[in-house]
Amino acid sequence: MEREQVELDAPGLDRPGTLIRYGHYGRPVLVFPSEQGRAWDYENNGMVDAVADLIEAGRVKLYCVDSYDHLSWSDRSIPLEERARRHGGYESWVLDQVVPAIGTDSPGTTDLITTGCSLGAFHAFNFALKRADLFPVAICQSGNYDASAWHSWGERGDATYFSNPADYLPNMSGEHLDWLRSRVYLVLTVGQGDWETHPTGSLPSALATAELLRTKDIPHELDMWGHDVAHDWPWWRKQIAHHLPRFV
Repeated sequence: MEREQVELDAPGLDRPGTLIRYGHYGRPVLVFPSEQGRAWDYENNGMVDAVADLIEAGRVKLYCVDSYDHLSWSDRSIPLEERARRHGGYESWVLDQVVPAIGTDSPGTTDLITTGCSLGAFHAFNFALKRADLFPVAICQSGNYDASAWHSWGERGDATYFSNPADYLPNMSGEHLDWLRSRVYLVLTVGQGDWETHPTGSLPSALATAELLRTKDIPHELDMWGHDVAHDWPWWRKQIAHHLPRFV
């Protein structure tokens, strides 16, 4: 399997960011790691192997990136508003460094899929809603889509509002909502087993978020797996192998 790793400048963050590409041809998929993860975590946890047939067939190219959650959402020492402000630096890195790098490597492709597990699912969901022009499909696995539920404290302002789907999604309306309905498709996959309710809150968040998307008439599906399905890599491998072929 063709694999290439590069380091990208990350202005304003604490280190350069890693981007790893798997595959030689196909629809680009931007992969966010789980909480505080690195670009190689997807491979190390068997997720790349789970979709190796698609990669080898030239149907998909995976682009796995680092997280910077340790600076933002995972830093409980700072208030939620500061976490969201720092997350803005990560969004800028993805949009200003990662997306152009993907465009250079896969010229002519504009419709990226985005995906991730756990906190990576939050990133995939958030980027698809905010930049559906770039990411019209998101496959979100075991995510919690409300950043205020993550041991948050302190006053909340604009940075939190515009970075947190649970805040901005209820107020979407008008022409932008109409455009989003015509552009985006969101897959919310979650199990009902260990760690999906406690402590992650993934199951109740997926249910609440799917209901919110329904009320906004935003195209989506809620794929709820069984009571034996845990918040863990073995099940995420099965889920991505099930869903990704539909979109490539």
